[in-house]
Amino acid sequence: MVTKIEAAVRFIRGLYTDNPSVGIVLGSGLGSFTAEMTIEKEIPYGDIPHFPVSTVEGHSGKLIFGVLGGKKVIAMAGRFHFYEGYSAEEVVFPIRVMKFLGIETLLLSNAAGGMNTNFEVGDLMVINDHISLFTVNPLIGENSDALGPRFPDMSEPYSKQLIAAAKSIAKANHLDLKEGVYCGVTGPTFETRAEYKFLHIIGSDAVGMSTVQEVIAAVHMGMTVFAISVITDLGIREEENKITHAEVLEAAGKAEPKLTLLFKELIAQM
Repeated sequence: MVTKIEAAVRFIRGLYTDNPSVGIVLGSGLGSFTAEMTIEKEIPYGDIPHFPVSTVEGHSGKLIFGVLGGKKVIAMAGRFHFYEGYSAEEVVFPIRVMKFLGIETLLLSNAAGGMNTNFEVGDLMVINDHISLFTVNPLIGENSDALGPRFPDMSEPYSKQLIAAAKSIAKANHLDLKEGVYCGVTGPTFETRAEYKFLHIIGSDAVGMSTVQEVIAAVHMGMTVFAISVITDLGIREEENKITHAEVLEAAGKAEPKLTLLFKELIAQM
């Protein structure tokens, strides 16, 4: 794994030599977020040694280097999912590459189904914790001390300091910012009514098919993490419960300006 990471880093360093400090992972339908960046370099995933390639609509598939909020950043326009057939190790490979490129703080976004009855489509939910019982842990297998400890502590996977800063930014900009627990599942099916109910009972406010494995890898490597869900559909409701990916992308697109403002201001304060 380390050899593969180093090969990817060497290739990227041959094309971009600056030292970004913040990494951003964009979820489904949130790719136009990068329009707010001053873009300095774009590298398609397919060009980078050992990098997977996005196969899902709404994920463009490239690393974007530039400036946002006055800081040098790397943005992943498109992420990888376990349901695409990638291993957990492959899903988190880009996170490890970003760490080796010097990234210390990781901001993640995702599209999620809301299970908290106080949520509405289009809400932003700051993730303060997650449930990972339903995803394959990316640290399974032989541990490499070059990446992190065998048994990383997960008592604060999401930075309390960054959560507090995000709340202050939201208040100053009159944004209604929710907060809650994210549950990661494998997908690619949307949940049944019974599954939504069960996940809510065990403490989840939102559910999605990404993020958790990336956060585990980031914490393993000592990165500071902040993550936010765009509530693109509601899983717990009485009426017709059918959900389509097109509807998820549409809802994410509408919420994107709020997410962009929050991330931009958060980065500016770092």
